[in-house]
Amino acid sequence: MKFNSDEIASVIQQEIEHYGTQIDVREVGRVLEVGDGIAQVYGLSNVMAGEMVEFPSGTNGLAFNLEENSVGVIILGEYLDINEGDEVRSTGKLLSVPVGDAMLGRVVDPLGNPLDGKGPINTSKRREVEVIATGVAERQPVCEPLQTGIKAIDAMTPVGRGQRELIIGDRKTGKTAIAIDAIINQRDSGVKCFYVAIGQKESTVAGVIEKLRDSGAMDYTTVIVSGASTPAPLQYIAPYSGTAMAEEYMFAGGHALVVYDDLSKQAVAYRELSLLMRRPPGREAFPGDVFYCHSRLLERSAKLSDALGGGSITALPIIETLEGEVSAYIPTNVISITDGQIYLQPELFFAGIKPAMNAGISVSRVGGAAQVKAMKKVAGGLRLDLAAFRELEAFAQLGTDLDPATQARLDRGYRMVELLKQGQYVPMNVVDQVLVIYAGTRGHLDQVPIDQVHDWEKKFLDFMRDQKADIHQELADKNDINDELIAKIEEAIQQFQKQYLGDTPTAASTEAASA
Repeated sequence: MKFNSDEIASVIQQEIEHYGTQIDVREVGRVLEVGDGIAQVYGLSNVMAGEMVEFPSGTNGLAFNLEENSVGVIILGEYLDINEGDEVRSTGKLLSVPVGDAMLGRVVDPLGNPLDGKGPINTSKRREVEVIATGVAERQPVCEPLQTGIKAIDAMTPVGRGQRELIIGDRKTGKTAIAIDAIINQRDSGVKCFYVAIGQKESTVAGVIEKLRDSGAMDYTTVIVSGASTPAPLQYIAPYSGTAMAEEYMFAGGHALVVYDDLSKQAVAYRELSLLMRRPPGREAFPGDVFYCHSRLLERSAKLSDALGGGSITALPIIETLEGEVSAYIPTNVISITDGQIYLQPELFFAGIKPAMNAGISVSRVGGAAQVKAMKKVAGGLRLDLAAFRELEAFAQLGTDLDPATQARLDRGYRMVELLKQGQYVPMNVVDQVLVIYAGTRGHLDQVPIDQVHDWEKKFLDFMRDQKADIHQELADKNDINDELIAKIEEAIQQFQKQYLGDTPTAASTEAASA
């Protein structure tokens, strides 16, 4: 074999020309042990808490525990490819996720990687997953309504932009349904939505995505999925990732809605990581800082001051209780952090009252400030009236004879409960809500049989939209109600009642016939 000296000389010449004098200086360590989504690493003496580290397989990890002789790393991804003795490099970076309009309509994992098979996400913007929440001076009080489209909630426990309203209840009581309805109702409001599924069955999440797609809500929604089979580290960081994506809009002066479904599963994932890291357990084996885990997340939801653009993040955290135990550790923690709670009661749900909201326990600490003026005037005492009705109903079940006034209050209460029932995935316009709640609270349904309340409501709203469009439009424009408008609404209701009750038996005649 002959060597061509010119070829050798040219190769050497090229190598000399392209020779770089840069030295790659990185701190490296070695894996001491690995398993269950965590690794103990020796040698990363200068690593910072929360810093990203890189394993040879390309998987990233997060420095979680800084100990005297080693660093506890939580592995964000597949940990079965990592072996004892592998080299670990520190990156000098904090964990970040892609953000921006390119994320809308996509289904991603907690690291921002696409899961929907629609190709890569083209965005150069990234935000850090963990940031310190905005301070008191940078916020303003919640004063702008965020309509959920659910009559019972918008009337009794209203949600404002920048508020944290907890949805709490046993499994299978309609918690996710309320959150999905709220997302669907943001179609024309300009609010960007983020649905974070933590520890959910993947079939359930697929059903939610399908429903969002059918209703056109995926155009302005990002779904962050960390399913039941996902390692605990990814379930733990999923809500922080969703909040980081929402903050991109808040700090740009826009509005975002984030649903965490659900934080009790995130707390369980955090407990798993902490126990594996040998952190001391506390109440119910949760680590002592599980409160901080949730408070630093939910405090990032805020209504910014006008000087910072007036943007907002509204949070709807979901907590699942066991046997209605609201006083358990995680539920009480999150109740104390949030600005109110919507408590869903299994007994109401199984009785066919959906949403199964218990008006006595549910509360919004923002109150009327998060309602349009018309709704505030119409539904002012509705929550207390319904709570009183529940007590009266329990008393009436004892079988005692009731005086006519008490019986009338009971009859109206039954009709209001029927009126506040609402089907899934059919959020209602706030003007329609004001009209039907006005009619119910002013006694216009007292003559309508209970089983015909929904039929009355549907025909009444059609009548107002078709034959009284001017009143409907005036209410939509003003979002307020005055004596003059009330007189018009009363006249319209009287006119409709003649049409409706003319061909429908009244409650009194129905009861007489049954007697």
